Formats: sequence, structure tokens, C-alpha cells
Amino acid sequence: MRPYFAVFRARFMALLQYRAAAAAGLGTQLFWGIIRTMIFTAFFASSTAVQPMTLPQTITYVWLGQAMLLLVLFRIEPDILEMMRSGSVAYELLKPVHLYRLWFSREVANRIAPTMLRAGPLILLALLFFGMEPPESVASLLAFLVSLACAVLLSAAVTTLATVLLLFTIAGQGVNYLLTTLVWIFSGLVLPMRFFPDWAQPVLEFLPFRGLMDTPFRLYMGHIPAADAIPVVAHQMVWTAVIVLIGRGLLEVGRRRIVVQGG
Repeated sequence: MRPYFAVFRARFMALLQYRAAAAAGLGTQLFWGIIRTMIFTAFFASSTAVQPMTLPQTITYVWLGQAMLLLVLFRIEPDILEMMRSGSVAYELLKPVHLYRLWFSREVANRIAPTMLRAGPLILLALLFFGMEPPESVASLLAFLVSLACAVLLSAAVTTLATVLLLFTIAGQGVNYLLTTLVWIFSGLVLPMRFFPDWAQPVLEFLPFRGLMDTPFRLYMGHIPAADAIPVVAHQMVWTAVIVLIGRGLLEVGRRRIVVQGG
């Protein structure tokens, strides 16, 4: 595992250098967080129906989503897209390491480092000035942190699978766009999942995407009690294992069938 940890560390340290980009991103996410909380505040004020989440819970959910945005802001690495286009991915195939583990290690770093630069300041500002609530309890906070770690692994697995699928395509933009749309809609980033219609809930509960945002956020708020954390965390880990196995299997098929055309 030492080569993959070295890859993770190198990528992680490189991404920590982009402090100016992190500051700009923090301002952008703060702006959109304010806009979204205003929208939900107006929605609750104009509705007399019983909602599946309270307004304070919804505002907290929104700010958690803004803070953890880069965990699910899916895009395949531009470097890998360029390698696929130019044909230099052949050099990746010749490296004396397991290619799936190599890409997976990079994706874990791609998720953690940018999030670390933005999440802390954004959560602090939201707690102090914008209506975000603290965790329901210490147990809820611990369950949230465990679930968030699982969300990082699940996110990396999904993105690595998309990267592997590039071996079977001529251009990677389609995979990028499809993945982004699925994740934004079904993870809870655009709309908390509890606000979807009742008939859609069984499907949404089954799909892996809720493990990216909805599960850890609802644990933080106590909307899912900490005592019920084991089943939902297990859901995240099972889907991570399934997606990793699919990705590794497709990679082996792709390695045998890939045709490098060149740029």
C-alpha cells in the first residue's frame, strides 16, 4: 500500500497549495448558500403543509451541502481526460502499480484536500451568522464523521468508475455530464431527499447516491438518530464495495481491449 499512500500524499499536498482558489470558492459557496436558505425560508413561509423537515433542519442541511460541496462536485480529472484523448494513458497502463488503486488514491485526495480548505470556515460562518444549527448531540456528531468518511470513499469509488468507463468511450464529456446530473439530483445537493415525493423514496433509499450527502447530513441533525447509524453506514460501505468491484472488473476488461488512437 505504500505506493498508493505516496500518490495520495503527493496529490493531497499539491491540492493544498490552491489557497486563492479555495478563498474564491468559499465566497461563491457562501453566496449560493444564502440564496438557497432564502428560497427555503420563503417556501416554508408560504406553505401550510406539514414538511418532512423543519426549517432550521433544512437550513442546516443546505449549509452542510455548501461546506461539503467538493465531496460530490464530480468531474473526472482533466489530466486523465487529456491522457485518454491523446493516447498517453498507455503510460499509465505500464506503471508497476495497480491502475485502479492508483486512480482511487488520487480521487480520495481530490475529495479531501479542497474540502478541508473550505468546509471549516464556511461552517463557522454559517453557525455564527446564517442559521445553521450545531449537531443534535455528541453521538450525532460522531455518527456524522464516520458517515462522512464513508461518503469520501463512496465518492472516490463512483468517480473512479467513471474514469474507468473512459476506456470504452471516444470522448469523456458524456460520462462527465451524466455522472454530474445523477449525483446532483439524487444525493440531496439540489433538494434534500426527504422533499421528494413519497413514491420516489424507496428508490432513492436504495440508490447509492444518498450516501454521498443525505445520510451524513441527516445523522448530523439527528433526523436519523445516532442509534440507527449502523444500517445507513452499512448501506454506504456495501455500495462502495460493489462499485469498486464493478470498476476493477471493467478495468481488467478495458486493459485487454483498449485501442490507443493518439491525439
